Amino acid sequence: MVVVGAGMAGVRTAVALREKGYGGRITLIGAEPHPPYDRPPLSKAILLGTAEGSAFDIDFEALSVDLRLGLEATGLRPSDRELDTTAGPVPYDVLVIATGAEPAVLPGTEGVPGVHPLRTLDDAVRLRPVLERRREVVVVGAGWIGAEFTTAAREAGCVVTVVEAADRPLAGVLPAEVAAPMTDWYAESGAELLTGTGVAAVEPGTVILADGRRLAADAVVVGIGARPATAWLAGSGIALGADGSITADERLRTSLPDVYAVGDCASFPSARYGERLLVHHWDNALQGPLTVAAQAVGETDPVYDPVPYFWSEQFGRFVQYAGHHGAADTLVRRGDPAGASWSAVWLRDGVLVALLAVGRPRDLAQGRKLIEAGARLDRELTADPAVPLRKAVR
Repeated sequence: MVVVGAGMAGVRTAVALREKGYGGRITLIGAEPHPPYDRPPLSKAILLGTAEGSAFDIDFEALSVDLRLGLEATGLRPSDRELDTTAGPVPYDVLVIATGAEPAVLPGTEGVPGVHPLRTLDDAVRLRPVLERRREVVVVGAGWIGAEFTTAAREAGCVVTVVEAADRPLAGVLPAEVAAPMTDWYAESGAELLTGTGVAAVEPGTVILADGRRLAADAVVVGIGARPATAWLAGSGIALGADGSITADERLRTSLPDVYAVGDCASFPSARYGERLLVHHWDNALQGPLTVAAQAVGETDPVYDPVPYFWSEQFGRFVQYAGHHGAADTLVRRGDPAGASWSAVWLRDGVLVALLAVGRPRDLAQGRKLIEAGARLDRELTADPAVPLRKAVR
C-alpha cells in the first residue's frame, strides 16, 4: 500500500489502515521535508508566532509506516504499477492519492518579491516576520483564507487592505443575502475592504488596482482559491473532472484499478445532494480515509456520502457550516445578522440541507445531526432563535 500525500488525508489513511487491521506494508510519501503537520494552525498560532509547528503526534515507526519525505510525485504508470517520484519509481499494489490542493496563482505575480500564498508551513514561516514588524499588507481575496489572515494580521498590528473582485466577501461560497453582513466585520477589525475591483499588476512594494489606484504593500498575500494538485497525473489515464479533481466513485475508487483518491484532490458523488461534490476542507480529509481503509480490508459496504463540515475563526467570531445549500429552495434566518451570533438555515422541500452558524455552536451541532437524518423543519419554529433546532422538527 502506497499513500502519496502526507497531509491530513494521507496521514489519516495510513493510521486508519492500521486501525482496521491492515497488516501489509504501508509507504507514506510527502513532498515537503517537514514531518506531517496539521494545516488549520497555519493561519493562526503559527502565523502569529505563538506556536512553532503543528506536527501530528503520531509514531509512524510504531505503526510500521515507512515515511518518506521530500519526494514529489511526478507521474503514474498504472500498467507497471509504479508511482514516479523525484527520487525514482515506487512500486505499489494499491495506491491512495492524497496530494491535496495547491493555491491559485495571481496572474503576473510569479517571481515578484513579497507575494505570498498561505498554504504550507514554509508559507506561514515566511509571513511571520511581516506580522512581527507590523508592515503594510495587501490581501487579495476575501474568502476564508483572506479573512483568517486578515484577522491575524490586524491582531499583530499590521495595516491591512483587502482587495476583492466581487461585490462582497465569500461571493463564490455564500449567497449575497448571507455574506453581505460579513462586510462589516473587516471595518470592525480596522482593515479596509475594497470590493468590486481587481488587481491589474503587482510591483515590488506596490499593488496596482484595475481602477488605477495604487496601494503600498510590504507584502501581498494571495488567497483566491485552490485547485486539486493533480497536474502530475497527466498521461496516466486517470479520470479527472473539469475542475481538475480526480472523479472518485462512492467508495473513493478512481477509474484505475486499485487506485483510490481522498481529500482535496478528489470529488465524489453524493446521493444525499444528487451531485458530485469537491470539498476542500479539513473534515473531508479526516473522514474519507475511513472509507478507503474499509475497502482495503474487504469491507465493501461503506459508501462515502458525508454531510460536509468546516469552520473558520475570523474577526473574533467562530463560523461553522454544515451541509450543501446548492439545491436549497428556502433560506431561514435565526437571529440578527448584525449581531454577534446568528444562523442561516437552508431547506429543500422543507428538509434541512445546510446551515451556517456564527457564534451559535449548538445550532451547528444539532443541525448537523438533523441534516444526516433528513429531518423536515417547521419554518416558523426554525426562524425563532430561542427555539432549539431539534425542537423545530415536524
